[in-house]
Amino acid sequence: MTSVRPIVPCLWFDDQAEEAARLYIGVFPNSRITKVLHYNGAGEEIHGQPAGKVMTVSFELDGQPFTALNGGPLFKFNEAVSFQVLCETQEELDRYWDMLSEGGDPEAQQCGWLKDRFGVSWQVTPRILLDMLADPDPVRSRRSMEEVLKMKKLDIAALARAHGG
Repeated sequence: MTSVRPIVPCLWFDDQAEEAARLYIGVFPNSRITKVLHYNGAGEEIHGQPAGKVMTVSFELDGQPFTALNGGPLFKFNEAVSFQVLCETQEELDRYWDMLSEGGDPEAQQCGWLKDRFGVSWQVTPRILLDMLADPDPVRSRRSMEEVLKMKKLDIAALARAHGG
């Protein structure tokens, strides 16, 4: 029987891979850097990265593996890909929001979405919101969505009031 291999997101940074990995492992519990690889001179004429510079940082966020790559300025993050952080309490939501949004783009904050200081998009979402939006009562579901659209950082109590609970 073959083992299931996890899908490992690879995040392309200009030259902040290690800085980003260190921020993220400081935000999420049970997280760690697992390996740092350096450019060794091979292919320098193609990628332009000098020997000795950090190439990739492998890390885990609460057990989920990630790779951060120092690939140069060619590609930038955008909202087409984001990471969801599902929270149980307002305190947890506030903590993730505050830590991930510090130094990020305040104009990119809406409906529970934010961009961190590296341009990576995150959705900091109360888990209960998924149930509210899936409510078979279309009026309650609509009220919940209308409330989300008014917010930047989500407020669980305000969402519950709008939902009727």
